[in-house]
Amino acid sequence: MAPQLAGPYALQAPVDRYTHAVLRAATLELIGAERRRRFPATVHAGVPGRCVRHEDDLPLADPGLRADVVLAMLRRSASLAARPVLWLTRPGELSPHDDDLRWLGPAAWASQALGVHVGLVVVTRRGWFDPVSDVRREWRRLRPPPGAGSQTQP
Repeated sequence: MAPQLAGPYALQAPVDRYTHAVLRAATLELIGAERRRRFPATVHAGVPGRCVRHEDDLPLADPGLRADVVLAMLRRSASLAARPVLWLTRPGELSPHDDDLRWLGPAAWASQALGVHVGLVVVTRRGWFDPVSDVRREWRRLRPPPGAGSQTQP
């Protein structure tokens, strides 16, 4: 078996259907819900529509505190979704930013502490990407599927 260069918590291509649907729904949710041009980074655990959130409006300076926040979020999200996903929404482009890197280590530690294989994925209005493996999906104009209404859950 070939070693996984990106680690056990990074997305590997091809992305499974469930993960793709959840991250597409997270992108649609961000597009539909966030009207501000600039907004604070927010960490989510669960699935769109059934998740816990931490808005990082006053960025937590301590990585240990961020790890505790992610740990609590992942514990709570286990009762909300069978396969929770961990994602960070923020404005900007699909390239690594300080917010991504600030939450990446604490997210990996919390996932490992709970024994769940959940990595942090970054979601913007343009799509999503994994800052570790650089697996990504981008859209020019993302729209909900016909007949989906306001429901974006996978």
